Amino acid sequence: MLKTAAVLGCLLPIAVLAAPADRPATKLAPAEVLRLQAQAKRVTILRDKWGIPHVYGKTDADAVFGMLYAQAEDDFRRVERNFITALGRMAEVEGEKALYDDLRMKLFIRPDELKAQYKASPAWLKKLMNAWADGLNWYLHTHPQVRPQLLTRFEPWMALSFSEGSIGGDIEEVDVPALQRFYADMPVLAGAPDTGSLDREPGGSNGFAIAPHLSKSGHALLMINPHTSFYFRPEIHVVSEAGLNAYGAVTWGQFFVYQGFNDRLGWMHTSGGGDVIDEFLETVVKKDGKYWYRHGKELRPVKEVAITLPFKVPGGMAEKKVTAYFTHHGPVVRREGDKWVSVALMNQPLKALQQSYLRTRARDYKAFWKAMELRTNSSNNTVYADADGNIAYFHGNFIPKRDPRFDFTKPVDGSDPATDWKGLHSVEETIRLFNPKNGWIQNTNNWPYSAAGQYSPRRQDYPAYMSMNPENPRGIHAVRVLHDKKDFTLESLIAAAYDSQLTAFEPLLPLLLRAYDELPAGSPDKAALAEQVATLRGWDMRYALASVPTSLGIYWLQDLVKVHGPAAKEAGIPVLEYAEKRLTPAQRLEALARASATLEKAFGTWRTPWGEINRFQRVTGDIVQPFDDSKPSIPVPYASGNWGALAAYGMTSPQTTKRIYGERGNSFVAAVEFGPRIRAKSILAGGQSGDPASPHFSDQAEMYARGEFKDVLFYKEDVRKNLERQYHPGL
Repeated sequence: MLKTAAVLGCLLPIAVLAAPADRPATKLAPAEVLRLQAQAKRVTILRDKWGIPHVYGKTDADAVFGMLYAQAEDDFRRVERNFITALGRMAEVEGEKALYDDLRMKLFIRPDELKAQYKASPAWLKKLMNAWADGLNWYLHTHPQVRPQLLTRFEPWMALSFSEGSIGGDIEEVDVPALQRFYADMPVLAGAPDTGSLDREPGGSNGFAIAPHLSKSGHALLMINPHTSFYFRPEIHVVSEAGLNAYGAVTWGQFFVYQGFNDRLGWMHTSGGGDVIDEFLETVVKKDGKYWYRHGKELRPVKEVAITLPFKVPGGMAEKKVTAYFTHHGPVVRREGDKWVSVALMNQPLKALQQSYLRTRARDYKAFWKAMELRTNSSNNTVYADADGNIAYFHGNFIPKRDPRFDFTKPVDGSDPATDWKGLHSVEETIRLFNPKNGWIQNTNNWPYSAAGQYSPRRQDYPAYMSMNPENPRGIHAVRVLHDKKDFTLESLIAAAYDSQLTAFEPLLPLLLRAYDELPAGSPDKAALAEQVATLRGWDMRYALASVPTSLGIYWLQDLVKVHGPAAKEAGIPVLEYAEKRLTPAQRLEALARASATLEKAFGTWRTPWGEINRFQRVTGDIVQPFDDSKPSIPVPYASGNWGALAAYGMTSPQTTKRIYGERGNSFVAAVEFGPRIRAKSILAGGQSGDPASPHFSDQAEMYARGEFKDVLFYKEDVRKNLERQYHPGL
C-alpha cells in the first residue's frame, strides 16, 4: 500500500520573457486583415442609450464576431481573464500563488485535447468558434493601445475551455490546498475558519415562471434573477439574418447568451440540481516502479500525464513540472488516509458548447428539450417559459446513474465496481415540471419539492442524489409571494421578486425576544438590552433604508453565524437550524450585546439606519473592486440572500471598511412577457462598461438601488429611437 506521495514537481528556470502585461497583440498578416475587414462590414452594432450592444450580422458567425468585439470594447480585461483562468494559465500573470489553481484546471482542460475536439466539431460550430477568435483578434488589431496580460492571440479551440458558463464551474469544487498537499507533498497554510457558509453572500439565483392564466395579459412571464458577482455578466442582444435573436446576460468572453430570452422563449439558470461530482477512494500500490490501482479483482495501471506549469517570477518566468495521476474515474486530486482520491465530473466541452448555443436558438419547448438532451448543463437548474404559454422546470440536467446503496455525498470505494457511474439519466428520468396546475414555478437554489406548491415533485419518487440542496429562506419567501396571486404583470412580478421580507428571522427573532422576557427583573442584561429589544420587537422583519432594526437584526444574526457556525458544521446541521434549535437563551442575548457593540464601534451608535451601512460603490474598473468609506457610495436597501432576501445583496471579500459594500447578488435582472411582441424590463448593477471614463460605467447604479428597471429595447425600431451610436466593428 502506498503510504506517501512522491515529490512530483520541480522548479526549472526558463528563458526570461517580457512581463505578460507588456505584451502587444500578435500582428495579423495582411491577408487576415483583409478577411476580417470584410467580415466586420457584414456586422452592425447599435449601442442604445444605456450602452447595451445590439449586434446584427448576416450569419450566426457574423453575429458572434460582432458579439465578441462588443464584449471586448466593454471590458477586454474580464474577457481575457476568464480565458486565462479557464486555460489554467493564471500563474503566468499572478505568479506562483496561482500555480495549483492552474494545475486544477489542467487536470481537466488540456490544449491538445481541445484542439482535437475542435477538429472533430460539426461544421456549424467550427464556424462559430472561428468567428469567436476572429472577433477578439480583430478587436486587438484595431485597438493597438490595448495590451493583453497574456493572450496576445485567440485561437478557435480556446472557446471550448469555457463552454458551460456557470459562475463557479464544477472544476472549482476540487479543493486546491488538498491538491497542493498531494502533488507538492508540502504543508499548506490553513485558510480562514469555516463559519457555516453564511458569513458571506452566497452565489445563487432566483427563477420564477408564471403561466398565462395567472398573468393579466394572458401571456407567460419569466423572472430572470441571477445572483452572481457584480459585473460578471454584461447585457447584450445578438441577431442574425439566419434566425438568431437572443437577448440577456452573457458571461464575459462567451458567444452564447447564458440567461435570457429570444423572441419565442426564455431560460433562467439557478445553481444547484443533483449530485454531479463524486470522489472515489483508490487503493494504489507500486509495482515494478509504476503505480497501479485496484478495481474489482484486477490491478489497473494508473495513467500518468506530464503537465508543465509556467509561472511569473521577478524578471521573467519559471516553470514547474508535475506528473498528474488518473484512474478511469478521473484525476487524482488529494489523499484521504492511505488512499488516493480521484474525482469524477462532467467534462464534455464540445457537447456543452453545443448545448449552450443551441438553447438560445430554440423556437419552442420541443426544440429546447432536444438541446437539453445533450445533458451537459451540469451545475444548473433551468426555469423556462415560452410564447406558446408553457412554463417548465428542469432540476439539473447532467445526472449520473448510481447504485443507491452507496452514500455518494462522501467518497466511495473506488475499488468496488458497483460504485462506478452507470451512464447518465435521461432528461425524462430527471426531476421536472411542465405546466403545473398551480400556474407558477420557482427555484432559489433550493430543493425542487416546493417548486410548484402542492403540484411540486415528490421527494420519494426520486433517488436522493437527484436533489442535493435543502429548502432555504429564499424558497420559503418565493412560495409566499407567488402563492394564490393572480393578474401578474411585469411590474408586479418585479415587485414580488423585490419583496423586502427577511424570512430567516421569523423562527429566530421570537426566540431572542423570549430569552429577554424570561430574564429576571434584576438582571443587568434586562436594562442593558432594553432599548435594543424594544426596537426589534417592533420590527416587521422587512429591510428598508431608514430601518434601524434591520441593521441591528442583521448584525445580530451575522454574529450568531460567526460565533456558532463552526459548532453547527461539526454537528452536521445547517447553521440557521443550529441557531434555532441548539442555542441557549444566554447565547442569543450575548450575540445581541456583541452586535450592538460592533455597530457602536463602527458607527458611534447601534441606532444606525440600514442605508448608512449597506452601500453600492464602483469607483474603479478593477476586477476586484476596492472599497473606501471616504469615497462616494449609494445607499442600498437589499440584504443578503442568507436571510431570505429575494433581491440579494452582500459582500464576499473580507470586510476592511466600516460599511458593507455589495459585491454579489442581484446583478443582471430581467422580467419578460412572451406575447406576440416581446415586452421586457431589465437592470444591471452599475452599468454596461468596465471603463470608469465611460458614461455607462455606473449610469444604472441609482436605478439599481431603487429597484427601478429600464425598458428592454428588443426591436430594432425601438433601438433606433434610443440610439447612441451605430458602427461596423473597428471600421
